[in-house]
Amino acid sequence: MLFYDFEVFKYDWLVVVTDTDTKSEKVFVNNAEALIEYYNQQKKNIWIGYNSRHYDQYILKAIICGFSPQEINEWIIVKKEPGWKFYKDFWKIKLFNFDVMTNKLRSLKQLEGFQGHDIRESSVNFTIDRQLTEEEIDEVIKYCRHDVHETMHIFMENITEFESQMELLKMFNLPMRNVSKTKAQLAAVILEARQPTVPRNDEFDFSFPNTLQIDKYKEVLNFYMENKDYSKVFEIDVAGVPHLFAWGGLHGARSNYYGTGHFLNIDVASYYPALMIEYGYLSRNVKNPEKFREIRDTRLKYKAAKDKRQAPLKIVINGTYGAMKDKYNGLYDPLMANNVCIGGMTLLLDLIEKLEPYCDIIQSNTDGVLVKLRHYDDYDLIDDICYEWEQRTKMELEFEEFTKVIQKDVNNYILVDSEGKYKSKGSYVKKLNNLDNDLPIVNEAIVNFFVKGIDPEETIFGCKQLIKFQKIVKISNKYDYARYGTRRMHEKVFRVFASIDKNDKELTKVKNGSSEKISYVPECCFIVNDDITGAKVPGKLDYWWYLDLAIDRINAFLGKE
Repeated sequence: MLFYDFEVFKYDWLVVVTDTDTKSEKVFVNNAEALIEYYNQQKKNIWIGYNSRHYDQYILKAIICGFSPQEINEWIIVKKEPGWKFYKDFWKIKLFNFDVMTNKLRSLKQLEGFQGHDIRESSVNFTIDRQLTEEEIDEVIKYCRHDVHETMHIFMENITEFESQMELLKMFNLPMRNVSKTKAQLAAVILEARQPTVPRNDEFDFSFPNTLQIDKYKEVLNFYMENKDYSKVFEIDVAGVPHLFAWGGLHGARSNYYGTGHFLNIDVASYYPALMIEYGYLSRNVKNPEKFREIRDTRLKYKAAKDKRQAPLKIVINGTYGAMKDKYNGLYDPLMANNVCIGGMTLLLDLIEKLEPYCDIIQSNTDGVLVKLRHYDDYDLIDDICYEWEQRTKMELEFEEFTKVIQKDVNNYILVDSEGKYKSKGSYVKKLNNLDNDLPIVNEAIVNFFVKGIDPEETIFGCKQLIKFQKIVKISNKYDYARYGTRRMHEKVFRVFASIDKNDKELTKVKNGSSEKISYVPECCFIVNDDITGAKVPGKLDYWWYLDLAIDRINAFLGKE
C-alpha cells in the first residue's frame, strides 16, 4: 500500500509517497516525468490518502494526462467542481485509490488534534505568487510527510473500514478498481443496479404500507398526501409528546426529562432494509431484488454466529437506502426512498398509537420508541401489543430494558440499565474516541454525575491528563483567518485550553476585518498545537472554566437556569 499526499502552489507542486511494504519514501517536486514513471511501477498497488477520492487522485491523474496540477487544483478548490468532470477520460487511468476520510466535516488536522498529535502547519502560504525557495520547499515537504504519517494513524484507527471493503471485493468477485468506490457506489455494483435511460418522474407517487392501521393520528397521513415540499415539516402532539414529522424521519421527546423506573427501548431491527424486502421498496433499478434479501439473510446468519463476514455485508444493506436519493448512483430511485421513509415513520406511529393507552411515551425517533411502564407487570401486555404489530407489519422488534433516563431532548440523552451500564447520544454526553475527542473531561463529568452520582468537581479537578481538557477549533473557509489577541495566525486548526494566566488572550475568527467569538473558546486561553500525548496539566489551566461548562450542561439536561 502507498500512502500519499499532494501540495499544490501557484508555481510549484510536490507529493510525498510512503510505501508500507518496503518502508521507503518517495518525494517528487515539480517532476512529472519521474512521478509518471513511479506510477507505472506502482499502479497495481493501492494508493491511500485523506480526501484523496475528491482531491489527490485527480491531481495525480491530471499529471499523468499531461495537465498541470495548478489547472485541476483551481478546478476543484477555487471553482468547487468535482474532479471527475475536469477531463472525460480520467476514468481510463488505472488507480486503486482508497480514501480514509469517513466524515466530510472533519479535516485531517482536526483528527490529528483529537489524537493529541502535532497539528502545527507550514508557514508557507498556498496563495504565494512566486516560485518557492529551497527552504520553503523543504518546510512543505516536512509538513506533507507528517500528514502522510497521520493518514496512516487514521487508517489504522479505522482499519475495519478497509478490511470490510476488501472482503466485499472477495465475496462478490469484484475487480480491484472497486476499492475506490464509496459504500453506496459499491452497493450499486453488487446489486447490479443501473438507472433507466428515461427518467420516471414519479418521485411523489408514494403509497402507505398496506398493513398500516392509523385511527387517531390521520393528520400525519394527510400531511404527506397533500405535501410535495421536502422543506416542510409537520408538528403534532403524539401521546402527550411534541413530535415533528419530516421527509427524512420523525422525532419526538419529552424535554428535560429525568426519571427512574422500568423503561423499554423498542427498536425495529434493520428497519429500512426490512421495509425494502417485505414491501417491495427496494430500488427498481436492481436487476435481481431477491439478491438483496439473500445478502440480508446471510448477514443475519453471520451475525448470529459472530462471524466477521457480517460487517462487510452490513455495508451493502445499510448503504442502499441513502444511495436511492443520490442522482449519480445506479440505485437512484427517489420514489422508493420516499416509500421507505414514509412507510417507516407511519408504521412506527401505528405502534405508538397502539402502545399509548398502556404506557408512557418518553421519546421516539426514526426506527424506535422509548416507553416507561406504569407497572413492571405490564411488560407482558406491552410485549403482546408489539407481537401483534410485528405479525401484521412483518417487522421485527428488539427490546432493551433501562432503569433510569436523563433526557435533554431527542438528540441528547443517557439511558442507564440495572447494572449501571449506559447508552448515550448527543454532543454533551456521547462516548468519545481517538478520532472524536473534543472537551472529553466535560462529557466525562456530566456522565459521571448522572450515571454514578460523582460530583463534576471531583471528575474535573481530579484529572491530570492535558488531552482531556482540549478544545479543537477549526476556522472554516467562510473566515479570512484566526486572531489570537492582536496576532494574526496562519493556522486553520488550533488546540486551545482555558487559562488563569492574564497574559494569555482569546482566540477569535476574522471576517472582513471584524473579529467574532468562537463557540466554547474561553476568553483567556493558551494554544498547544504540538504533540501533547502523555502531557500533564500545567499550573495555569483554568479548571473552573470546565467545571462551569459542565454544570451549565447538567442544568440544561435538568431544565434549570
